[in-house]
Amino acid sequence: MDLHQLKTFVTVAREGSITRASKLLHLSQPAVSAHIKAMEDTLGLSLFERTPRGMSLTHDGQRLLAKAELTLAAHQELMAEATRSRGELTGKLRIGAGSNSSHEAVGRLLTTLSARFPGVDPTLRHGTSQEILAGLRNGSLDAGFYNEPGQAPPDLDTIEVAEFTIVLVAAPGVVAASDPPDWEAIAALPWIYPTQSACCSRAAQDLFTTHGFQPKRVIGADRQDVTRTLIASGLGVGLLHADTARDAQRKGEVERLLETDTRVRILFACLESRAQDPLLVAASSIMRTRPAD
Repeated sequence: MDLHQLKTFVTVAREGSITRASKLLHLSQPAVSAHIKAMEDTLGLSLFERTPRGMSLTHDGQRLLAKAELTLAAHQELMAEATRSRGELTGKLRIGAGSNSSHEAVGRLLTTLSARFPGVDPTLRHGTSQEILAGLRNGSLDAGFYNEPGQAPPDLDTIEVAEFTIVLVAAPGVVAASDPPDWEAIAALPWIYPTQSACCSRAAQDLFTTHGFQPKRVIGADRQDVTRTLIASGLGVGLLHADTARDAQRKGEVERLLETDTRVRILFACLESRAQDPLLVAASSIMRTRPAD
Protein backbone atom coordinates (compact mmCIF):
# COMPACT_ATOMS: atom_id res chain seq x y z
CA MET A 1 0.00 0.00 0.00
CA ASP A 2 1.35 3.45 -0.88
CA LEU A 3 0.44 7.07 -0.23
CA HIS A 4 -1.28 7.42 -3.60
CA GLN A 5 -3.69 4.64 -2.65
CA LEU A 6 -4.33 6.26 0.74
CA LYS A 7 -5.05 9.61 -0.93
CA THR A 8 -7.44 7.90 -3.34
CA PHE A 9 -9.21 6.14 -0.46
CA VAL A 10 -9.66 9.42 1.46
CA THR A 11 -10.88 11.28 -1.63
CA VAL A 12 -13.45 8.63 -2.58
CA ALA A 13 -14.63 8.51 1.04
CA ARG A 14 -15.14 12.28 1.17
CA GLU A 15 -16.71 12.61 -2.27
CA GLY A 16 -18.79 9.42 -2.18
CA SER A 17 -18.14 8.99 -5.88
CA ILE A 18 -15.43 7.44 -8.02
CA THR A 19 -16.31 9.85 -10.83
CA ARG A 20 -15.83 12.98 -8.71
CA ALA A 21 -12.72 11.54 -7.05
CA SER A 22 -11.13 10.80 -10.42
CA LYS A 23 -11.60 14.42 -11.51
CA LEU A 24 -10.09 15.80 -8.31
CA LEU A 25 -7.14 13.39 -8.39
CA HIS A 26 -6.60 13.74 -12.16
CA LEU A 27 -6.79 9.95 -12.52
CA SER A 28 -8.94 7.76 -14.72
CA GLN A 29 -11.91 6.05 -13.09
CA PRO A 30 -10.35 2.59 -13.65
CA ALA A 31 -7.17 3.81 -11.90
CA VAL A 32 -9.20 5.01 -8.90
CA SER A 33 -11.07 1.69 -8.75
CA ALA A 34 -7.74 -0.16 -8.99
CA HIS A 35 -6.32 1.80 -6.04
CA ILE A 36 -9.34 0.93 -3.90
CA LYS A 37 -9.22 -2.75 -4.89
CA ALA A 38 -5.47 -2.92 -4.16
CA MET A 39 -6.07 -1.48 -0.67
CA GLU A 40 -8.92 -3.91 0.00
CA ASP A 41 -6.80 -6.85 -1.18
CA THR A 42 -3.83 -5.78 0.95
CA LEU A 43 -5.92 -5.21 4.07
CA GLY A 44 -8.28 -8.13 3.53
CA LEU A 45 -11.22 -5.81 4.20
CA SER A 46 -14.12 -4.37 2.24
CA LEU A 47 -13.84 -0.57 2.49
CA PHE A 48 -16.84 0.55 0.42
CA GLU A 49 -20.31 -0.53 -0.50
CA ARG A 50 -21.40 0.31 -4.05
CA THR A 51 -24.89 1.83 -3.84
CA PRO A 52 -27.17 3.58 -6.38
CA ARG A 53 -26.10 6.88 -4.77
CA GLY A 54 -22.38 6.16 -5.04
CA MET A 55 -19.67 4.82 -2.77
CA SER A 56 -20.55 4.38 0.90
CA LEU A 57 -17.98 3.48 3.55
CA THR A 58 -18.38 0.16 5.31
CA HIS A 59 -17.93 -0.03 9.09
CA ASP A 60 -14.30 -1.06 8.54
CA GLY A 61 -13.83 1.77 6.04
CA GLN A 62 -15.14 4.31 8.54
CA ARG A 63 -12.71 3.06 11.19
CA LEU A 64 -9.74 3.31 8.82
CA LEU A 65 -10.59 6.74 7.34
CA ALA A 66 -9.35 8.72 10.36
CA LYS A 67 -6.09 6.73 10.41
CA ALA A 68 -5.58 7.33 6.69
CA GLU A 69 -6.11 11.07 7.14
CA LEU A 70 -3.59 11.15 10.01
CA THR A 71 -1.06 9.25 7.89
CA LEU A 72 -1.36 11.73 5.02
CA ALA A 73 -1.07 14.67 7.44
CA ALA A 74 2.04 13.10 9.01
CA HIS A 75 3.61 12.71 5.57
CA GLN A 76 2.96 16.38 4.78
CA GLU A 77 4.52 17.41 8.09
CA LEU A 78 7.55 15.19 7.44
CA MET A 79 8.13 16.87 4.08
CA ALA A 80 7.68 20.32 5.62
CA GLU A 81 10.18 19.51 8.39
CA ALA A 82 12.71 18.30 5.82
CA THR A 83 12.33 21.58 3.96
CA ARG A 84 12.88 23.56 7.17
CA SER A 85 15.98 21.50 7.97
CA ARG A 86 17.51 22.25 4.57
CA GLY A 87 16.97 25.95 5.17
CA GLU A 88 15.64 26.50 1.67
CA LEU A 89 12.33 26.39 -0.12
CA THR A 90 11.99 23.58 -2.60
CA GLY A 91 9.19 21.32 -3.65
CA LYS A 92 5.92 21.26 -5.52
CA LEU A 93 3.08 23.69 -4.76
CA ARG A 94 -0.27 22.66 -6.25
CA ILE A 95 -2.52 25.69 -6.68
CA GLY A 96 -6.18 25.65 -7.67
CA ALA A 97 -7.83 28.52 -9.54
CA GLY A 98 -11.41 29.01 -10.63
CA SER A 99 -12.16 30.16 -14.16
CA ASN A 100 -13.36 33.44 -12.62
CA SER A 101 -10.52 33.91 -10.15
CA SER A 102 -8.54 37.14 -10.20
CA HIS A 103 -6.09 36.68 -13.07
CA GLU A 104 -3.94 39.47 -11.62
CA ALA A 105 -3.64 37.72 -8.26
CA VAL A 106 -2.89 34.32 -9.81
CA GLY A 107 -0.29 35.82 -12.13
CA ARG A 108 1.34 37.77 -9.29
CA LEU A 109 1.65 34.65 -7.15
CA LEU A 110 3.20 32.52 -9.88
CA THR A 111 5.56 35.26 -11.07
CA THR A 112 6.77 36.19 -7.58
CA LEU A 113 7.24 32.56 -6.55
CA SER A 114 9.39 31.97 -9.63
CA ALA A 115 11.50 35.05 -8.95
CA ARG A 116 12.00 34.60 -5.19
CA PHE A 117 12.03 30.84 -4.83
CA PRO A 118 13.47 29.13 -7.93
CA GLY A 119 13.45 25.79 -6.13
CA VAL A 120 9.66 25.83 -5.86
CA ASP A 121 7.75 24.13 -8.67
CA PRO A 122 4.19 25.55 -8.78
CA THR A 123 1.46 23.86 -10.82
CA LEU A 124 -1.91 25.44 -11.59
CA ARG A 125 -5.13 23.44 -11.80
CA HIS A 126 -8.43 24.98 -12.87
CA GLY A 127 -11.80 24.03 -11.43
CA THR A 128 -14.96 25.32 -9.81
CA SER A 129 -14.85 26.82 -6.33
CA GLN A 130 -16.41 23.61 -4.97
CA GLU A 131 -13.73 21.51 -6.67
CA ILE A 132 -10.97 23.71 -5.28
CA LEU A 133 -12.34 23.46 -1.72
CA ALA A 134 -12.63 19.69 -2.11
CA GLY A 135 -9.04 19.56 -3.38
CA LEU A 136 -7.75 21.45 -0.35
CA ARG A 137 -9.53 19.07 1.99
CA ASN A 138 -8.57 15.83 0.29
CA GLY A 139 -4.93 16.85 -0.16
CA SER A 140 -4.85 17.02 -3.97
CA LEU A 141 -4.29 20.81 -3.74
CA ASP A 142 -2.06 22.77 -1.37
CA ALA A 143 -3.69 26.18 -1.86
CA GLY A 144 -6.23 27.78 -4.14
CA PHE A 145 -8.27 30.77 -5.22
CA TYR A 146 -12.03 30.45 -4.87
CA ASN A 147 -15.16 32.63 -4.79
CA GLU A 148 -16.78 33.13 -1.38
CA PRO A 149 -20.20 34.85 -1.15
CA GLY A 150 -20.45 34.39 2.63
CA GLN A 151 -18.22 33.55 5.57
CA ALA A 152 -15.15 31.44 4.87
CA PRO A 153 -15.25 27.93 6.42
CA PRO A 154 -13.46 27.74 9.78
CA ASP A 155 -11.06 25.03 8.61
CA LEU A 156 -9.44 27.41 6.11
CA ASP A 157 -6.77 30.10 6.40
CA THR A 158 -7.82 32.77 3.88
CA ILE A 159 -6.64 36.05 2.36
CA GLU A 160 -8.98 38.30 0.39
CA VAL A 161 -7.43 39.25 -2.96
CA ALA A 162 -10.37 40.82 -4.80
CA GLU A 163 -14.13 41.45 -4.69
CA PHE A 164 -16.88 41.61 -7.29
CA THR A 165 -20.66 41.92 -7.60
CA ILE A 166 -23.25 39.98 -9.58
CA VAL A 167 -25.24 41.75 -12.32
CA LEU A 168 -28.59 40.83 -13.93
CA VAL A 169 -28.42 41.34 -17.70
CA ALA A 170 -30.25 40.50 -20.93
CA ALA A 171 -29.57 40.86 -24.63
CA PRO A 172 -30.74 44.22 -26.06
CA GLY A 173 -34.49 44.18 -26.68
CA VAL A 174 -35.27 41.02 -24.70
CA VAL A 175 -36.80 43.02 -21.86
CA ALA A 176 -37.21 46.75 -21.55
CA ALA A 177 -34.66 48.32 -19.21
CA SER A 178 -36.41 50.35 -16.51
CA ASP A 179 -35.91 51.64 -12.98
CA PRO A 180 -37.17 49.72 -11.11
CA PRO A 181 -36.93 46.64 -13.35
CA ASP A 182 -40.13 45.11 -14.74
CA TRP A 183 -40.11 42.01 -12.52
CA GLU A 184 -43.30 40.58 -14.00
CA ALA A 185 -41.69 40.51 -17.44
CA ILE A 186 -38.37 39.30 -16.06
CA ALA A 187 -40.01 36.48 -14.07
CA ALA A 188 -41.68 35.14 -17.23
CA LEU A 189 -38.38 34.70 -19.07
CA PRO A 190 -35.89 31.81 -18.80
CA TRP A 191 -33.07 32.48 -16.32
CA ILE A 192 -29.51 31.63 -17.25
CA TYR A 193 -26.71 31.34 -14.68
CA PRO A 194 -24.12 28.83 -13.43
CA THR A 195 -26.32 26.79 -11.09
CA GLN A 196 -23.24 25.11 -9.58
CA SER A 197 -21.72 28.49 -8.70
CA ALA A 198 -22.38 29.37 -5.05
CA CYS A 199 -22.23 33.11 -5.70
CA CYS A 200 -24.58 33.18 -8.72
CA SER A 201 -26.99 30.68 -7.18
CA ARG A 202 -27.14 32.76 -4.01
CA ALA A 203 -27.75 35.97 -5.96
CA ALA A 204 -30.52 34.29 -7.97
CA GLN A 205 -32.28 32.88 -4.92
CA ASP A 206 -32.09 36.24 -3.15
CA LEU A 207 -33.80 37.89 -6.14
CA PHE A 208 -36.48 35.19 -6.34
CA THR A 209 -37.22 35.54 -2.61
CA THR A 210 -37.20 39.34 -2.61
CA HIS A 211 -39.53 39.66 -5.58
CA GLY A 212 -41.75 36.66 -4.82
CA PHE A 213 -41.39 34.38 -7.82
CA GLN A 214 -39.68 31.29 -9.15
CA PRO A 215 -38.73 31.28 -12.84
CA LYS A 216 -40.56 28.76 -15.01
CA ARG A 217 -37.29 27.71 -16.58
CA VAL A 218 -33.68 27.81 -15.38
CA ILE A 219 -30.83 27.09 -17.79
CA GLY A 220 -27.68 26.06 -15.96
CA ALA A 221 -24.27 26.76 -17.47
CA ASP A 222 -21.00 25.60 -15.98
CA ARG A 223 -18.86 28.60 -16.99
CA GLN A 224 -19.17 32.36 -17.29
CA ASP A 225 -18.26 32.39 -20.98
CA VAL A 226 -21.04 29.90 -21.76
CA THR A 227 -23.51 31.91 -19.66
CA ARG A 228 -22.51 35.09 -21.46
CA THR A 229 -22.98 33.49 -24.91
CA LEU A 230 -26.43 32.14 -24.03
CA ILE A 231 -27.60 35.48 -22.63
CA ALA A 232 -26.24 37.39 -25.63
CA SER A 233 -28.19 35.03 -27.94
CA GLY A 234 -31.45 36.41 -26.52
CA LEU A 235 -32.47 33.17 -24.80
CA GLY A 236 -33.44 34.92 -21.55
CA VAL A 237 -32.14 37.00 -18.66
CA GLY A 238 -29.09 35.94 -16.70
CA LEU A 239 -26.45 36.64 -14.09
CA LEU A 240 -22.85 37.61 -14.82
CA HIS A 241 -19.94 38.73 -12.70
CA ALA A 242 -19.61 42.51 -12.86
CA ASP A 243 -16.40 42.62 -14.92
CA THR A 244 -17.83 40.15 -17.46
CA ALA A 245 -21.06 42.14 -17.62
CA ARG A 246 -19.16 45.39 -18.24
CA ASP A 247 -17.21 43.86 -21.11
CA ALA A 248 -20.35 42.33 -22.66
CA GLN A 249 -22.21 45.64 -22.33
CA ARG A 250 -19.32 47.56 -23.88
CA LYS A 251 -19.45 45.23 -26.89
CA GLY A 252 -23.21 45.63 -27.25
CA GLU A 253 -24.01 42.04 -26.31
CA VAL A 254 -26.16 42.78 -23.25
CA GLU A 255 -28.04 45.48 -21.38
CA ARG A 256 -27.61 45.92 -17.66
CA LEU A 257 -30.88 45.45 -15.74
CA LEU A 258 -29.76 45.43 -12.09
CA GLU A 259 -26.69 45.13 -9.89
CA THR A 260 -27.56 42.65 -7.14
CA ASP A 261 -26.71 43.07 -3.47
CA THR A 262 -24.47 39.98 -3.53
CA ARG A 263 -20.85 40.83 -2.81
CA VAL A 264 -18.40 38.04 -3.59
CA ARG A 265 -14.85 37.86 -2.33
CA ILE A 266 -12.07 36.03 -4.15
CA LEU A 267 -10.04 34.32 -1.45
CA PHE A 268 -6.62 32.69 -1.48
CA ALA A 269 -6.96 29.73 0.87
CA CYS A 270 -5.21 26.76 2.39
CA LEU A 271 -6.14 24.46 5.24
CA GLU A 272 -5.71 26.10 8.65
CA SER A 273 -3.92 22.95 9.80
CA ARG A 274 -1.28 23.47 7.07
CA ALA A 275 -0.93 27.24 7.26
CA GLN A 276 2.55 27.01 8.80
CA ASP A 277 4.00 24.79 6.07
CA PRO A 278 7.00 26.73 4.67
CA LEU A 279 5.73 26.73 1.08
CA LEU A 280 2.31 27.96 2.15
CA VAL A 281 3.83 30.61 4.45
CA ALA A 282 5.78 31.93 1.46
CA ALA A 283 2.74 31.90 -0.84
CA SER A 284 0.53 33.58 1.76
CA SER A 285 3.16 36.25 2.36
CA ILE A 286 3.11 37.09 -1.36
CA MET A 287 -0.68 37.34 -1.41
CA ARG A 288 -0.76 39.55 1.71
CA THR A 289 1.55 42.07 0.03
CA ARG A 290 -0.57 44.44 -2.02
CA PRO A 291 0.88 45.44 -5.41
CA ALA A 292 1.99 49.04 -5.78
CA ASP A 293 -0.44 51.29 -7.66
